[in-house]
Amino acid sequence: MDRNYEVVSDMFHGFDYRKFFSGTPKEKMQIIPAAMEHILAQDKGKERYIKNVTALSSAYALSVPSEEAERIRDDVGFFQAIKASILKTTTAETEKSDELIHSAIKQIVSEAVSSDEVIDIFQAAGMKKPEISILSDHFLAEVQGMQHKNLAFEALKKLLNDEIKVRFKFNRLKDKKFSEMIKEALIKYQNRSIDTAEVIKELIDIAKKMRDEEKRGKKLGLTAEEEAFYDALADNGSATDILGNAVLKKMAVELTEIVRKNASIDWTKREAVQAKLRSMVKRLLRRYGYPPDKQKMATELVLDQAKSFAEVWAEAV
Repeated sequence: MDRNYEVVSDMFHGFDYRKFFSGTPKEKMQIIPAAMEHILAQDKGKERYIKNVTALSSAYALSVPSEEAERIRDDVGFFQAIKASILKTTTAETEKSDELIHSAIKQIVSEAVSSDEVIDIFQAAGMKKPEISILSDHFLAEVQGMQHKNLAFEALKKLLNDEIKVRFKFNRLKDKKFSEMIKEALIKYQNRSIDTAEVIKELIDIAKKMRDEEKRGKKLGLTAEEEAFYDALADNGSATDILGNAVLKKMAVELTEIVRKNASIDWTKREAVQAKLRSMVKRLLRRYGYPPDKQKMATELVLDQAKSFAEVWAEAV
């Protein structure tokens, strides 16, 4: 326990986290994001910190009750609070084993730093929770202006990944497109070809493109399913040039109806049903004069896209 405690304490070298225990509520709110920034600014800081705090927590739980454990009780609580805040801000969900350890620690550390008191990072940074989309210009400007750049980067990365899952849940092409854009920005950041401020700017640009893409989709006047098939057809630029948006929209509506009528509980696993759908899609493409050299790719894109709706449609059949 002492060895692990020393490792975690060393990660706070140059940062006086003990002010947290004597500070006012406002000061505590300022210390938490500052402490997170201190950790995230280090090389592989998040990974090392989570690993070491987890190890400390396990050793601490085994050392209670003892004078040595009591002596560092509040420190361990603070370390846990920062870990919980980092996980909450930067990852989709915590691992179950960590949750169990954290629950045990809650019972023995100071209530002032228990997980119930872990505050939302944007609240801690003095930012109001947006009432509208997180991709609003006002919100993105607040993120870019945050004092703690590493924390802003981690939070924005998580938020964008979450938004992709929600906004493009049924649109595999857009999900893939924006996920890859984020991945490319992260690779440049990890390779040190851009700094923290620059990667934040790139992520904000991606956020704006996501917002513009959603607006474009609404202008098409299609349902989410129809828009997904429209995107599958329009993925080939020459098809858009030859057929035009109006024809592609009409095709998307027909494709949606065809797939919906043929959806069944296990259609994605039945080769006969898939073959039938593939044949119907090909006939529709030929009927509308879809570029012959692109029909095979478009057919596979349509069927792949249809899998996103399969479960929902099958339940409605």
